Amino acid sequence: MARAPLVPRTDREIFTVPLDILPGHIDENGHVNNVVYVGWLQEVGTAHWNARFSAADRARWSWVALRHEVDYLRGLQPDSTAVARTWVGDPQGARFNRYVRIEDGEGRLCAQGISEWCLVEAATLRPTRIPATMLGAFQR
Repeated sequence: MARAPLVPRTDREIFTVPLDILPGHIDENGHVNNVVYVGWLQEVGTAHWNARFSAADRARWSWVALRHEVDYLRGLQPDSTAVARTWVGDPQGARFNRYVRIEDGEGRLCAQGISEWCLVEAATLRPTRIPATMLGAFQR
């Protein structure tokens, strides 16, 4: 059973990414394959990170996805348009959750997901506590 619709936090920036629905995304049931949604969760989170942090920050730190959870609510068809809206939760040591809503061109919720990410030192891939200053880039 799907969880209740995810609602963006009012204290967080909502980062929006248009999604391209490619012919290779369509499965034998005529809609976007479930695996594509998992890829979108990762791509959207990465795009948000890249948009908010400098090349120097990205060279120092990286993120590792630990878990993705997706609720599939409405199929996206080949001729659909779609957008992803993402925001972050509260840091928990080296980890935080990222929330994603995937909506069609009419604003209907088609899928939603929660990804758990871990901040690592890029050079060693060792987990590192999320600095308090980092959260400011994701706040309103």
